[in-house]
Amino acid sequence: MSDPAFWDNPDEAQKIAQEVTRLKDSIGQYRDMADRHSDMAVLWQLGMEENDESVYPEVAAALTALERDMEHLELTLMLSGEYDANNAILTLHAGAGGTEAQDWAQMLLRMYVRWAEKNNYKLETMDFLAGDEAGVKSVTIMVAGTNAYGYLKSEKGVHRLVRISPFDTSGRRHTSFAAVDVMPEIDDSVQIDINPADLRVDTFRAGGAGGQHINKTDSAVRMTHLPTGVVVQCQSERSQIQNREQCMRLLRARLFELERQKQADKKAELGGEYQAIEWGSQIRSYVFHPYNLVKDHRTAAETGNVQAVMDGEIELFIEAYLKSGTR
Repeated sequence: MSDPAFWDNPDEAQKIAQEVTRLKDSIGQYRDMADRHSDMAVLWQLGMEENDESVYPEVAAALTALERDMEHLELTLMLSGEYDANNAILTLHAGAGGTEAQDWAQMLLRMYVRWAEKNNYKLETMDFLAGDEAGVKSVTIMVAGTNAYGYLKSEKGVHRLVRISPFDTSGRRHTSFAAVDVMPEIDDSVQIDINPADLRVDTFRAGGAGGQHINKTDSAVRMTHLPTGVVVQCQSERSQIQNREQCMRLLRARLFELERQKQADKKAELGGEYQAIEWGSQIRSYVFHPYNLVKDHRTAAETGNVQAVMDGEIELFIEAYLKSGTR
């Protein structure tokens, strides 16, 4: 650490500073819980000595809150992956089925936005392609904050919806699919070599609601990495330069994730394991009819409170995934 060259690297210094802050926060949370436990013990002892039963509800409520916070801290300590502490880049794609699937993608987007807001994460829309009649065809958002990727990596996969369609005048039951992709944001300290000669950059007019605010310039950017065929696009910013920067952030993350997936596939192949990745291999089902149930097929975690899940209460599934050891 005494090497001056180390401190001349702002990315490495920032990474160390973030790790120090994370550890300080964990220690602070532990000390706070220890103090609260001590206060509860004193209050309970005083109540017992004075035969005062009125302290029971207060101690019970404090104990419940402490137990919940301990579970949250335990969950945080499970996030030991190299990139778990990073921001998360979350992309949703509507499956086949037109308006039905696009509406389902919109519902999932709302669910993740609600979860992020409840947990004080910052949100940034990087790309948004609206549906033809309702919902979204695809959307990419940045969820910024400590451990965002560590938590949201549990959401990667195909999500299945079963409900009575609001778009079907006959009131028939429909099944819709949407794919969720989650990647860690990669900073400059991770070497991702991108040769400018390997990129095809196309510009086009960003979509808008029309009227006086319609974008009349080719500010939207689409980048194609020719060696891999990876395509990213951004149109959320007003200037072409900003959208180019956003595209490069996305491209770095996608190429990094592609390499990690190749290594994981190779490891699975050597180990004799293989699992097909297709629309039918959903990770979670959300059933609105003929009964209410959300079930994760990897961990068997389930709940009948569908509305709470759609309002962002997905901690049950995140916790079950992290504890299952499948991460």
